Amino acid sequence: MTPGLRRALLTALPVFALDQLSKYAVVVGLNLDAVGRVEVAPPYLVFQMAWNRGVNFGLLSNDSTLGPWLLVALSVAVSVALALWSRRMRGWTLPAAVGLVIGGALGNAIDRVLWGAVADFINMSCCGFTSPWSFNVADIAIFAGAAALIVFSGREGKPAGRKR
Repeated sequence: MTPGLRRALLTALPVFALDQLSKYAVVVGLNLDAVGRVEVAPPYLVFQMAWNRGVNFGLLSNDSTLGPWLLVALSVAVSVALALWSRRMRGWTLPAAVGLVIGGALGNAIDRVLWGAVADFINMSCCGFTSPWSFNVADIAIFAGAAALIVFSGREGKPAGRKR
């Protein structure tokens, strides 16, 4: 196993575990599916149940039985492609970013397998804006990992330039 792949997996595993543990604690432990809403620190943090059958913000959601399985297959395919790409990476930044995306993608994929939809429950509002959207730990990891890949791609692992 290459250092890049090992670093990606060392990041993906705790992200996946934290995502699944948080979903179990809130959805099952707090019975959020039945309760619907738990005010943690209103309006800044509220647990508000939302079953997402699509991708971000419910895009591509439909009630077909094939839809969730296509999204599971896509999540797994992207995760495998990123893992293969990480084998060529040096340093920690890019492999960690890849690991964030992999851990989040697989966390949401497991939801689709277990529940038929992704369990979103974190809702944050502030300063007169009431957010209609809920998200989860996996969504945060995917967003942060993708942003880091955009910002840091091409910067890590290159030899230092010649000094004049």
